[in-house]
Amino acid sequence: MSTTDDILGTARKRGEGQPYAGAVTPQEAFALVQADPRVKLVDVRTNAERDWIGRPAIPEPQHGAVQWTLYPGGAPNPDFATQLQQVADKEDVVLFLCRSGVRSRHAARVATELGFQDAYDILEGFEGDRDAEGHRKTVGGWCKAGLPWVGA
Repeated sequence: MSTTDDILGTARKRGEGQPYAGAVTPQEAFALVQADPRVKLVDVRTNAERDWIGRPAIPEPQHGAVQWTLYPGGAPNPDFATQLQQVADKEDVVLFLCRSGVRSRHAARVATELGFQDAYDILEGFEGDRDAEGHRKTVGGWCKAGLPWVGA
């Protein structure tokens, strides 16, 4: 079995009962991107979040950005489905990333409803939850895991 198969097997078990294929940790997501060029990471944060906070440093062909909600105002992105289909194919393994792991679950669900059979949530998100002082990037997430990222 390959690294990809092992990680996705674990992710499917972790996601049992969810309306999408499964859930991966940030470390597993990065390992999948490194191991398999057909894996796409789709960042569903707003453009402002990516610009002001940062984004994963992964190969451009494996990175997509489709806002789940729009900035400013937080209205749902009415073009989410169309934009997703422009950055990923239904045969790809698609990993969804947001700030803390909430929007990414919704995106994985909708992607599955659109026919993406390998749609996964990235647990903890890019910044993780807030710590006792209200700061992010200290409790879980892509950044806390020490994975490569660029930006602020």
